[in-house]
Amino acid sequence: MIDETGLTKGQLRKLNALRKSVGSAIADEAFAKWLAQASDEPEGDANAEVIADALWDLVQDGKLMIRRGGYVVRRGRGRVIVEARPD
Repeated sequence: MIDETGLTKGQLRKLNALRKSVGSAIADEAFAKWLAQASDEPEGDANAEVIADALWDLVQDGKLMIRRGGYVVRRGRGRVIVEARPD
């Protein structure tokens, strides 16, 4: 049996859907395997790390100031669009 108190809302939904489709015994075993595999994945975004590495030297040199609210970076037609994050 799986301790459901420590699961997130999404994990509970996944577990309940598995239980409805294949039964409790098989679902608990499959969910435990999935949960173990999902926790092994590294947290973080590789693209965000590349952007941070590219900008860090500019921040250290004082040429770039990132305001407290942050910015939104998105792609446009052949360009990169940087906007202040809406409050």
